[in-house]
Amino acid sequence: MTETRNIICMKWGTKFGPEYVNRLFKMVEKNLTLPHRFVCFTDNAEGLDPKIEVRAIPDFPIDPSIPDRGWKKLTVFSEKLADLEGQAIFLDLDIVIRDNINCFFEEEGEFLIVKDWDFPKDIIGNSSVFRFEVGKHQDVLDNFFKIGKDIRNFYKNEQAYLSYEMHRKGILKYWNKDWCVSFKRQCLQKFPMNYFKMPNDPRQAKIIVFHGRPTPMQAYEGFFGKMGLRYVKPTKWLAKYW
Repeated sequence: MTETRNIICMKWGTKFGPEYVNRLFKMVEKNLTLPHRFVCFTDNAEGLDPKIEVRAIPDFPIDPSIPDRGWKKLTVFSEKLADLEGQAIFLDLDIVIRDNINCFFEEEGEFLIVKDWDFPKDIIGNSSVFRFEVGKHQDVLDNFFKIGKDIRNFYKNEQAYLSYEMHRKGILKYWNKDWCVSFKRQCLQKFPMNYFKMPNDPRQAKIIVFHGRPTPMQAYEGFFGKMGLRYVKPTKWLAKYW
């Protein structure tokens, strides 16, 4: 493999503002000491740190009546992805990086992804953090466009489809389970202790994944969810990282 390294993220629509990209950029610059590029694929670059490389999201014709569910992420598998080459790690905008992430580029494997905590008996990965070789998986995108309607009916979201495609190709591999942890599953205190104790800072982890609610900001400020079962005391230690 080439030694070219890329960190890429994607922002479209209004779910995340530019501050999420800027925070992610700062966390990466603090915690990745290997030479790399940081590239944001977006439909609106307003407000982004000028040090961030900006590229347009590749064309993705899709029925607007279909729920989003992250399908645009699949465009990173285009054979020609802007001017990128080499290894790329995709990062969701709402993760929190708490320690050095050099190991994510050093780990052996063609395709690596987080093992999804919500599907312990399935092969599904969580696509908040995944690594691939740019330009090597156009077939994943071609297959989606060929039978996309059936795929969207069968798979709940892009990460389920992606996991099964990479499994079919024989290259699906998961990150070390201690590197990426779920805030909801591994940091939040169990009921009723969540009312009395702040969520744990997972000191063995490199990245904290926020999937669904709470978001990092909601966790930092405090959050009341699931009729109180997912109450989160203000998680002030997040300020050290995020």
